[in-house]
Amino acid sequence: MENKSVKINTMGSEVVDGFECKPKVLDPNKPIMHYKNILFVCVDKRCSSEGSHKKADELRELLKEMQLDVGYDRMKVSKSLCFGACRYKQVVNIFSNTSENGLEKHNNIWLKQTHKYDIEKWKELFNSLKNDMDLDKFEQIKMKVF
Repeated sequence: MENKSVKINTMGSEVVDGFECKPKVLDPNKPIMHYKNILFVCVDKRCSSEGSHKKADELRELLKEMQLDVGYDRMKVSKSLCFGACRYKQVVNIFSNTSENGLEKHNNIWLKQTHKYDIEKWKELFNSLKNDMDLDKFEQIKMKVF
């Protein structure tokens, strides 16, 4: 008889065979995976630059290189279609896990014209988020609160 090792995900749940983290039994009382920050990157054709559909994938690889895809400072990059902010070209919307890190100032920040960011600018942004620094040096869309 074959002895298979049991795979356990980072939340302590046994994983379905062939998956990295999908639990065999869903426990609705367990929290979702911890991310300090989630960045939603617009990859829609209307406002993004040529090749921008690959941007989220490139940023995920950069997070891995910077070791920001694991641990307490873990960040996630997700693709998004139109935010309705096309006049700002490619935008990124940042959400912070405020219940975990208490950083209301980093929650729901909109950065504009991120299609102009080079690799060093992205690294600077990721390090600023990791180190809880102000993001004032990054051009933001000022949102009107009603």
